[in-house]
Amino acid sequence: MKKINNILVTTYWAFDNALITNYTLPYIRIIQKQIHPNSKIFLLTLSPKIKNSAEKLRAVKKEYESQGVYLINFNYNPFGPVMFFRLIWMFVYLLAFVLNNKIKTIHSWCTPAGAIGFVVSVITRVPLILDSFEPHADTMVETNTWKKNSFAYKVLFYFEKLQLNRALEVICTTEGMIGYCDTTYGVKKERYFIKPACVDLELFYPTKKDYALINEIKPGNIVCVYAGKFGDIYLDAEVFEFFAVAHVHWGEKFKVLLLTNHSNAEIDDFCFKADLDKNVIIKRFVPHKDVSKYMNLGDFGICPVRPIPTKRFCTPIKNGEYWALGLPVIITKNISDDSDLIVTNNAGYVLKELNIHEYELAVKKIDALLIEPDLGVKIRQIAEIKRNFSIAEKIYKTIYV
Repeated sequence: MKKINNILVTTYWAFDNALITNYTLPYIRIIQKQIHPNSKIFLLTLSPKIKNSAEKLRAVKKEYESQGVYLINFNYNPFGPVMFFRLIWMFVYLLAFVLNNKIKTIHSWCTPAGAIGFVVSVITRVPLILDSFEPHADTMVETNTWKKNSFAYKVLFYFEKLQLNRALEVICTTEGMIGYCDTTYGVKKERYFIKPACVDLELFYPTKKDYALINEIKPGNIVCVYAGKFGDIYLDAEVFEFFAVAHVHWGEKFKVLLLTNHSNAEIDDFCFKADLDKNVIIKRFVPHKDVSKYMNLGDFGICPVRPIPTKRFCTPIKNGEYWALGLPVIITKNISDDSDLIVTNNAGYVLKELNIHEYELAVKKIDALLIEPDLGVKIRQIAEIKRNFSIAEKIYKTIYV
């Protein structure tokens, strides 16, 4: 019979961040099914203090507790002296919390949270599990957010190596991450698990287009859909340059549906710089539970992750959602295993470079794909095989025996 296994899940995201609600919580629910029913799961989040955040936090705590997840939230500041002292207080609190609540496992999502998990694990001697383990320190350098000689980079890279050494189990997002751990950190493990970003295949299911959702989209339009943000690890100006090329190719039939919380002013500025008619863009920001209905209005999706070296080891969530809806995808090169999957399955176009010629080739490829019979059925199968939550279930069942 399984023993009670109270788990502390550490993250480095805000309690209302999509990476908590859409990425972490679905996996926590799977873990709940693998452990003793009397076990408790505590979720650590770090959130910027904003207007009405206290009221919102109380509501979210109540909602999570109804699902058997107990939220621990600390205020977040950018890396610096203030955050340093916040972290000291947080560690003191967590050490006492782990002992008082008889925590048996620390389960950390991504490497910044893994650093927190590592420190608590070492002092309390509670086993550490790393989930969604992929590079972060090197990514911050590749996006020019940090310098390689900066204190922040050195600290996080050092802790990435330490947590990898310490971890009882490591769940990577791609097979290639195993080699990265060996060559970059110089760490060899007896085993790794591979779990890409899985998708709810029941929620993201192709249905008849509901044109009543958006009046600007009509039958006969060709719609590119993008769910996400611009900047940081994502391209920005280049995406709108692609939209401008697509608009020239398809004319007034072409529309872009952006599911994003960027302001209208930001979007208008991108359009202006790309010489793109801003009326081509339709912007909405909707709850995740409604995203699939809006995505269903699309004919193809775009995944504009910056093609930097470490993104070979990441796992974009949106691709699984696009595939589950049967949408071909335009993606940059060497992103996760996804770029290769798109080529192998003839399920979109991989941009070899970021220039007008490549954008034209991508548009022509989509044009050809959209007249293929049973295209959606073929693409949906990629999600059913490669992004199925059964992958996570098998892994967690093995870990939480």
